[in-house]
Amino acid sequence: MSSDPRDFAAHEAALLDERRFDDWLALFTEDGHYWVPLLGAVQADPFSHNSLAYEDRLLLQLRVDRLKNPRAHSQHPPSHSQHVLQPSRIEEETGDAVHLRTPFLYIEARGESQILLTGTARHHLARTPTGWAIREKRIDLLNAARALPAIQLFI
Repeated sequence: MSSDPRDFAAHEAALLDERRFDDWLALFTEDGHYWVPLLGAVQADPFSHNSLAYEDRLLLQLRVDRLKNPRAHSQHPPSHSQHVLQPSRIEEETGDAVHLRTPFLYIEARGESQILLTGTARHHLARTPTGWAIREKRIDLLNAARALPAIQLFI
């Protein structure tokens, strides 16, 4: 992977679209979080209001394990995703940390059904000896508070 942090979001999305969930999970720092605020971009933190998802490494590992389990009923047939990304933009860079902003379209398909979501991914990355790692991935969905279908994978 490139050392340019702007290439990170595309690499991460490719891992998800290829169902390489263990490799994707390895991108997170030990204290990393995956957050999908219920209020979208206006929600300041995951503690003062409900979120669609706020998961640490342990919860992410449990979801990955479920997705890989051949007995997971929700994955018969398996879900597949396609991320369509605009170029990532660096919003802030301080020392060994970078904040990226990446607008996206997300398509998730399972059997005959397909959902389309759009929004902005915000990655807070930390530089590690092996490259960039996710300290927090925040997904601000467009119109997040509306009724949403079940999302099986990771946006």
